Amino acid sequence: MSDVPKTHPRYLSLTLRDTIVAGVEQGITSIHGLIAHGRGEAFDYLIGETTQPFAIQAIHAAAAMLRLAEHPVISVNGNVAALAPEALIQLGQVLNAPLEVNIFHTETGREQRIREHLLKHSAPDVLMPTTDAQLSYIDSNRKFVHPEGIFKADVVFVPLEDGDRCEALRKMGKAVVTVDLNPMSRTAQQASITIVDNVVRALPLLCKEIRNFSDPTAEDTVARYSNKAVLKQALEHISRCGNG
Repeated sequence: MSDVPKTHPRYLSLTLRDTIVAGVEQGITSIHGLIAHGRGEAFDYLIGETTQPFAIQAIHAAAAMLRLAEHPVISVNGNVAALAPEALIQLGQVLNAPLEVNIFHTETGREQRIREHLLKHSAPDVLMPTTDAQLSYIDSNRKFVHPEGIFKADVVFVPLEDGDRCEALRKMGKAVVTVDLNPMSRTAQQASITIVDNVVRALPLLCKEIRNFSDPTAEDTVARYSNKAVLKQALEHISRCGNG
């Protein structure tokens, strides 16, 4: 564990780095995930390392979309499994939605280690990719999915997503809710709803919003939501920070 004192101004950021490194050492997170995490960390600096109003707006719309879903599924990769296993499991319980492992880099046994990691944190079950069901419009390992999970889903929650698969899911007619600190990424641009925030902050807020959701106009909330407008707000915020 981290030996960074809690008084250090970079305490949270540095402990998250340690969590990702530990994920690599445990064989849960790909070493490539370290690069992805560092890129996200840079954008977290730019949004002030806090949940901004544009993220709250997206979280409200995401709660509405996930509550309306007939078959929501939570997709899990190595980074999010290392960073927020309890929050993922909590979200699955709130939505009565399965967790499904889906990764790009398939080092030997890593999918199974992610599943075991989630089960260790009290996940009731975790779906695994199979060759029985495959996504269209994508050629990477992420095309392999569970027939009763992502393949069947109408809404897929995909934090820290891969842009190719996000695009494929949308082409297949599925709605995608993602958490992505980079508002310019392909995932952020392709998703139905993008929460521009750190996943460790966003997931507990999303769980709380879903639990307390009482919007009688949920369908209108989703229909009125503009991901393009929210991403524009995020970019404007970053621009203002960059200009001092």
